[in-house]
Amino acid sequence: MSCLASDQTEGMPPLLAGMSGLAADFDGFILDLWGVLHDGVRAFPHGLDCLARLRAAGKRILILSNAPRRASEVAARCAEMGLTPDTYDLLMSSGEDAWRHLHERPDAWYRALGRRCYHLGPARDHGMREGLDYRFVDDLGEADFILNTGALNHDDTRETYTAFLDSALALALPMVCANPDYVVIRGGAMEICAGTIALAYDEMGGTVRYHGKPHPGIYETCLGLFDGIAPERILAVGDSIRTDVVGAQAMGVAAVFVVSGIHKETLVNGDSGALDQDRLAELYRSEGGRPLAALPDFRW
Repeated sequence: MSCLASDQTEGMPPLLAGMSGLAADFDGFILDLWGVLHDGVRAFPHGLDCLARLRAAGKRILILSNAPRRASEVAARCAEMGLTPDTYDLLMSSGEDAWRHLHERPDAWYRALGRRCYHLGPARDHGMREGLDYRFVDDLGEADFILNTGALNHDDTRETYTAFLDSALALALPMVCANPDYVVIRGGAMEICAGTIALAYDEMGGTVRYHGKPHPGIYETCLGLFDGIAPERILAVGDSIRTDVVGAQAMGVAAVFVVSGIHKETLVNGDSGALDQDRLAELYRSEGGRPLAALPDFRW
């Protein structure tokens, strides 16, 4: 992929070959998982190498994932793909944040929820139920609220859930969204996430409480974990302008955009491997984010 600074369009954030030119300016790093460190099947070798170099330089690494699962589950899955706990310092997930809110009920919105929950999500997300004092029901009509962790099948679309959401809206059920992402790349194929379903419900007039990027609550949690590192000394890296770039910048954290993630098919010419900078500029405009720089992928 021809993503080099010399290819830069005037006025655009620089296109860098890797992280080496940025590392010295930051002490802490918030790294996305999908599309940056792994593709849902395996960890990227160049990403593991970059992590090792950052840690050798004394940088503090926090992995922040919009995975709708507990942080311990995300860490276990990462280890299976080769991203072992010794490669980073901290890990936080949107699922962990949602679980803690369901468990602690720290504000009026959560305290107003009933105790009967309809869980929309695949079996792999059932760990989100463990340790919670709720009754999980199979009939939407018996529920007080919906916990949305994502689509049931890999080939589902937004339209798959139209009838379900119509019924939920008629019942005025609030929804907890444990993953605001719209799509993810799993082993090279694109799948919808909980965020796509939550957005549809939101647009229909349903009530949704989101956990994860780009919403500020998750960043407040993460900044508190950096133990004295100021926001201006922290750099976020991700493959989504909407979540990783916009979310970080709203909290005073600089961000770098990885172009080879969820936007690769749009931004990269499949034949030549060249980056289409006009499309990249349009993406920045349409998503409302302007990163510090762009990278072909997360490498040193």
